Amino acid sequence: MARHRLAVAPLRRRLDIEAPYPASPVDLPAPDLPAVDAFVAAERPTEPLHCLRPRLIQATARRFLAAFPGEVMYAVKCNPEPRVLRALWAGGVRQFDCASPAEVALVRQMFGASAEIRYMHPVKARPAIRDAFRLHHVRDFALDSTEELAKIRDEARHERRPTRGGIGLHVRLALPKGDAFYDLSGKFGAPAELAASLLAEARPHAERLGLCFHVGSQTMEPAAYRNALDLAKTVIERSRVAVDVIDVGGGFPVAYPGLTPPPLEAYVAAIADGVAALGRPGIRLWAEPGRALVAPGVSVVVQVQLRRGDALYVNDGIYGSLSDAGAPGFKFPARLLRPDGASGTAKAFALFGPTCDSVDRMQGPFLLPDDVREGDYIEIGQLGAYGGALRTSFNGFDRAQLVEVGDRPLIATPGYPEE
Repeated sequence: MARHRLAVAPLRRRLDIEAPYPASPVDLPAPDLPAVDAFVAAERPTEPLHCLRPRLIQATARRFLAAFPGEVMYAVKCNPEPRVLRALWAGGVRQFDCASPAEVALVRQMFGASAEIRYMHPVKARPAIRDAFRLHHVRDFALDSTEELAKIRDEARHERRPTRGGIGLHVRLALPKGDAFYDLSGKFGAPAELAASLLAEARPHAERLGLCFHVGSQTMEPAAYRNALDLAKTVIERSRVAVDVIDVGGGFPVAYPGLTPPPLEAYVAAIADGVAALGRPGIRLWAEPGRALVAPGVSVVVQVQLRRGDALYVNDGIYGSLSDAGAPGFKFPARLLRPDGASGTAKAFALFGPTCDSVDRMQGPFLLPDDVREGDYIEIGQLGAYGGALRTSFNGFDRAQLVEVGDRPLIATPGYPEE
């Protein structure tokens, strides 16, 4: 049931892009998955334990696909663990937002020609474009500069075989700095005037011409999407060309301690209003959720190695699964696992990770019983998003276990499944 791994990596089997895979959503097998408490009590793990909830991920995917009035592509960077990808596929996800050659290869390797892969990183190396286009039959690419448009055109022009499905070119629009937990306005995106020019320049070469943007990760205000769509309308009108696709990106939030987002329906309504205001019936609508699909689906169990006052030294940290609990300051739900039960009142603790770096600190607060001690286990939730993906091998602390469990998430997001 459990296995050791050094890092998330592509599957070790022959690449076959025509491999059969179910085209329709299927229910995952329903073995008797263990509970986290029972597994920890029996196995007493000495490495961090990643607890994956495949049926919850499947149900969450189905929920999002049913609510969103367009096409949903999973942002693979959020969590590329193959078991996570299989659960998403079982939930109906057939389209994937990839941002690297490794992600493209992994998705194609797992799901064959049944998967729709879109390369939505706006800046790519020529070999990455070439391999995605020729080896993996990717046909949709994002860009935010004339130079990137030229690279994509060059590689498509050198294709000897007919281009199946035509090529899709999607201009990344820069947005003003917003109030998302992670602001993404500083690195990618063309300003409005340049974006309009790029749309006009790309139009003759695109079977599908799109305009895409990202309002920022963990966006708490549905109006952010409507504001972005208002700017997109201005850009499209300025371009004076027909646009086939509007991609609203990711940013859909989940709950964390002290942070309860509006329900998904509020975001869908804001997006629907903004799309209607474009005045372009028939335009395709895309989204790129990551966190919203997988964050509740994984937790991590760590072991206390030392208590020093209100600080606990544990066997995972910011160089492992808890990067977001470091400098970004995310607060995560936590609970104490102890076979004989916990006693005492709740107390706020900070955590130190296992490396020698004093920056390896997670302020929290993590609310735990005040009698927590060396040898205890702590489960930390909402780590399906970026927890596994950001792990490193720094200082040699790179081992972890993964087990599939049947538990509910540690914290519920309004409107999302709990099991």
